[in-house]
Amino acid sequence: MTELRVSKWRRHGLDRLYVNTPDGTAVAWFDQTTGHIEVMDEALRQPVLDALAPYLNRPATLPVAAEPMRLPPPPEHDLVLRRPGDALRDKIKEVSPSLLERSLAWILRRPNEADSWKAGLRGERIVSRELARLTRNGWRTLHSVPLSPTWDIDHLLVGFGGVFSINTKNHRNKSIWVGDHAVRIDHGKGRPYLRSSRREAAIVKSVLERGCGFPVPVNPLLVFVRPLDLTVVPSLRDVRALDEQGLAALTSLTGVLRPDQVEAVYAVARDQRSWAGAF
Repeated sequence: MTELRVSKWRRHGLDRLYVNTPDGTAVAWFDQTTGHIEVMDEALRQPVLDALAPYLNRPATLPVAAEPMRLPPPPEHDLVLRRPGDALRDKIKEVSPSLLERSLAWILRRPNEADSWKAGLRGERIVSRELARLTRNGWRTLHSVPLSPTWDIDHLLVGFGGVFSINTKNHRNKSIWVGDHAVRIDHGKGRPYLRSSRREAAIVKSVLERGCGFPVPVNPLLVFVRPLDLTVVPSLRDVRALDEQGLAALTSLTGVLRPDQVEAVYAVARDQRSWAGAF
C-alpha cells in the first residue's frame, strides 16, 4: 500500500486536513470544524482513516461526522467508475471493419468509420489527463456521462469555480476558427459544435438543479486537442473554447459554489440514476 500523507489546508474560511498520495493527488479530506470526512476513493477508506487517526482522538475505524456521510451510489450506478471515452469504445467495437476490410482500406488508403471514433477516444484520454491535474485543487471530474444509449457528456468538472460541461474535439494539427454559432476546421464547412455544447450544458444544469434543489451554474466548455492554431472571436461569451493546455487556467477559479454545494452537486452528478430521462 502506498503511504498516504496528511497536509493542512486553510482557505475560504475552511480548516481541513487533506490526505494525499505521494504524487500530491488528494484522496480524502477531514474538516476540523465540522468533523466531516470525505473519502474520494472508497478503496482507500481504511488507509485514509489510519492516516487521520492521530488527528481524530478516537478509533480509526470510526469516521467522525457532524452530519451523516453522503453514501456513494452502488457500483452499477456510480459514474466515478466510467473511463474517459467509454461510450466511444462501444461505438468502435460496433463499426470496426473485419480484417479483410481493414486490409482493403489500407491498400486503397481509405479511412474507415472506426478511425474517427478512435481519434475521438484519443482526444478524450488526453483531456482527461489534463483534468486530473485540477483534482489537486479540489476539482472533481466525471467522464463519459451517459444521457442516452447514443449520447454522452465527454467530461464533467465540478468545483468551487462552478460546473463545466466539456465537449472534446480532436482535430490535431488543424487550424480551428470558432465563431458565435459555428466552428470551421481548416476553413471548411461550419460545424455545429457550439450548438451541441450549449444544449449539453442546459441538460446538465437541469439535471443538477433537479437533484440538488438549488441553482447550479453550468458553463459549456469546448476543448480542442492539440490544434495547429486556435482562433476564437471576441464576441463569443457563453461558450468557452480553448485547447487542452488552457484547462490549467481553471485551477484557481473559486467563489461560485460553496464547499457543501460542491459535495451535493458531485453526489448528484456521479449517480447514473440522476440522468434518467435527462431530455
